[in-house]
Amino acid sequence: MASSPSHQTHIPLSSDPDGKPIDSVVPIHIVTNASQLPAEFLEPSSERQLVIGFDCEGVDLCRHGSLCIMQLAFPDAIYLVDAIQGGETVVKACKPALESSYITKVIHDCKRDSEALYFQFGIKLHNVVDTQIAYSLIEEQEGRKRSPDDYISFVGLLADPRYCGISYQEKEEVRVLLRQDPQFWTYRPLTELMVRAAADDVRFLPYIYHNMMKKLNQQSLWYLAVRGALYCRCFCINENDYVDWPPLPPVPGVRFIYVDYLIVEGDVPEEEILSILDVPPGKMGRIIGRRGSSILAIKESCNAEILIGGAKGPPDKVSLQKLKIY
Repeated sequence: MASSPSHQTHIPLSSDPDGKPIDSVVPIHIVTNASQLPAEFLEPSSERQLVIGFDCEGVDLCRHGSLCIMQLAFPDAIYLVDAIQGGETVVKACKPALESSYITKVIHDCKRDSEALYFQFGIKLHNVVDTQIAYSLIEEQEGRKRSPDDYISFVGLLADPRYCGISYQEKEEVRVLLRQDPQFWTYRPLTELMVRAAADDVRFLPYIYHNMMKKLNQQSLWYLAVRGALYCRCFCINENDYVDWPPLPPVPGVRFIYVDYLIVEGDVPEEEILSILDVPPGKMGRIIGRRGSSILAIKESCNAEILIGGAKGPPDKVSLQKLKIY
């Protein structure tokens, strides 16, 4: 297990009668060796299922960037897995947990984290609850309309009193430092600000998760599982059409599944479809349009979510996520 920590933080574990979070003081462990991590994390088991907060920090975090830290928030501690000092060995020791169905990873916007883990370490991030997706589903479920590009930021989510009600002004301070020096997360030893910022990105996630789970109905929970799985793989494009990834959660009510169509019984939700479109070199601008006008029109007209890699890539691919109704 981890050695005596020199850092501490607060994790909200429950709420008072007014709905405000009640904090518990927990240690922050900086991990450079797998032996410092909990055994129940390293060896996932159906008998010891976990829900943890999860995030990654790095330089230009994507397939070509550099993953520097993985943050894990447990009810009794936070672990900062140092990919620089611990190297590939300590990150790959986390592979069984990150790919396990027995450990729920609560994360806010998993796309680039998943891409970095897949291309840099061969890890297929699985069984995530993406709080950005969950927020949108709850808004839709409760009848509030949003535009196709209206994604809640992590700071905005923390500030929402329904889920946390915490002001996170320090996040902007870290963003300024990152703009000034993109190598911020590579420096060692970790400064007090780096430790605090890394811990802050995960310590509220399990609390937010439990508040969101109380609001999501069964259909929204299915959408959450499927969309989370699709978000994990949308930038992990390779030549094998995701055959090495876990299957998507099945559509409720499906009796028989064939290659080209489904035979369903009863009232079932739509199926989520992920398509990867090839774009000829130099033509991505025509899809995006002036100030994003073309791609926004496509999103609104066909109720689809369209993800473009942008500068981080992949430069010639468009990920299209669509609801297909049977």
